[in-house]
Amino acid sequence: MSSVQTSAGQVIRPGPPYEARCFCGAIHMMASEEPLSVSYCHCADCRRATGAPVVALAAFATSSVTYVGTPKTAKGSKLGATRTFCPDCGSSLAFYGDYVDGQTFIHLGLFDEFDYLVPTHHSYDGERPNWLNIDDQCARFPGTARQALNAAAAAQGG
Repeated sequence: MSSVQTSAGQVIRPGPPYEARCFCGAIHMMASEEPLSVSYCHCADCRRATGAPVVALAAFATSSVTYVGTPKTAKGSKLGATRTFCPDCGSSLAFYGDYVDGQTFIHLGLFDEFDYLVPTHHSYDGERPNWLNIDDQCARFPGTARQALNAAAAAQGG
């Protein structure tokens, strides 16, 4: 899916479905709704699961996410998250769990439309390596941003 540019030069962000795939293409994912949130995560679980110092994720209602292909799953985080990955190339795909009930978090780099899925906050910024500086205006939470996101959703009637 590509963006549309108006005659005034304005770029219009594409909407759902959002399509994602692993490195080798064996697993495809599609989210049929807008993301609930888009964020950076600096927690130790995400770092160890991906090997990256920070991850960027889009959270979707689990009911809106479909897979083509069968990912492998792994449990083992202290938070009880189940992580999915490609059995062929090993790409980290997504995670879900009891503490994020009803949501599936998909890694932004897997999306064809990742340029339009812009993070709005940093979760677990208190666990960010001191040498990593992302210079943005996003809200920063020392731990989970879940309470703030739930409060914002409730204020919007969600």
